[in-house]
Amino acid sequence: MTNSFDQLGLAEPLIRAVRAENYTEPTPIQAQAIPLLLAGKDLLGIAQTGTGKTAAFALPILQRLSADPARPPRGGVRALILTPTRELAVQILESFRAYGRHLQLRSAAIFGGVGQQPQVEKLSHGVDILVATPGRLLDLMEKRHLHLGGLSVFVLDEADRMLDMGFIHDVKRIVAALPKKRQTLFFSATMPGEIERLAGGILHEPVRIAVTPASTPVERIDQRVYFVDATQKNALLAELLKDRAIERALVFTRTKHGADRVMKHIERIGVAARAIHGNKSQNARQRALADFRDGQARVLVATDIAARGIDVDGITHVINFEVPNVPETYVHRIGRTARAGRDGIALTFCDHAEKTLLRDVEKLTRKPLAIIQDHGFRAAAGNGMASSPPAPQAQPQGQRHPQRQRPNEHRHHRRPRRRSHDRIAAQSAMQE
Repeated sequence: MTNSFDQLGLAEPLIRAVRAENYTEPTPIQAQAIPLLLAGKDLLGIAQTGTGKTAAFALPILQRLSADPARPPRGGVRALILTPTRELAVQILESFRAYGRHLQLRSAAIFGGVGQQPQVEKLSHGVDILVATPGRLLDLMEKRHLHLGGLSVFVLDEADRMLDMGFIHDVKRIVAALPKKRQTLFFSATMPGEIERLAGGILHEPVRIAVTPASTPVERIDQRVYFVDATQKNALLAELLKDRAIERALVFTRTKHGADRVMKHIERIGVAARAIHGNKSQNARQRALADFRDGQARVLVATDIAARGIDVDGITHVINFEVPNVPETYVHRIGRTARAGRDGIALTFCDHAEKTLLRDVEKLTRKPLAIIQDHGFRAAAGNGMASSPPAPQAQPQGQRHPQRQRPNEHRHHRRPRRRSHDRIAAQSAMQE
């Protein structure tokens, strides 16, 4: 394995930028992908967030574009990175600008939730590198503010999340508008059948790199579960946050209103917290994320869709305030910690009615969560392994079991069956 960026064939300005970012040695995906991409190969990368894949594709793109004196025409783009969320788009743009600080390349990001005009003005001069979400990209293409005829590199990032969020048809429309002759990079944390077929249709003789088995959590994450009544979860969270070892925590809830409630509870106990979800404006979401990243907020409470693509260094703990409805979501959640070679801790609060969902998580990850016994908020319905069948539990009239709640605020009378997970996630994305 290459243990130095100097050995990857990168130009000196990029090596200087990497050193300024305090990168000491390439991650496995960087060491494998960068030489292949510099040679012009198409790439199919199976990699979770936190593996260093942004630098793995950004550095070769920057080198390729800087070596070509051509400049994009008005409304033109030379490299396109398509990503599912606005937060991830902003972070990828920041990475390109950091790595390309010594190069004379223009870059921009376009996404929904903000006015179009400033984005249109940036595109009018042409950009070398464009990071975009599917909806806004298609909108500007249809209005003829953007054309992709001169594109030479296309990156599809977080492909499985595109599928989860219902963007797959938008992705296909965008791919159809790209020039046939191009270099294509395709990244996904998991490889379900539809994603495999999509990759087969857009890649040309790709090299396949898998740095982490699909749907397998990072092994450095210490995963634990607390069996606790739903009514006691706030009290348990308050008790845990007394531990200063929880330096920076990302707390997940299923719903937007739930995120606000948990955030307010945390602030009442004197801990700085922010919430991020789809009901907040783009500016509010960016401020909350900046406060969390800069240490002004110790805790960020988030819904799953709003948190997609969050890349913040130093998250010591991920806390699942509620067990997710879709087990694959658990893997994405806990992947926010244990990044860049560090260890991390994932804590899950499980009410008696959520045991079925927890059993689905353990079945997917093939790893039972360590049960924390010695806490003062144990579920009245009893402890036990997640695999224990949940006993029927009476509910007050008009109240639903937590596991019957979809990943958004809308509630239905039936818990969706497993085969409907993709449809559920897509509906949730629309709500976020």
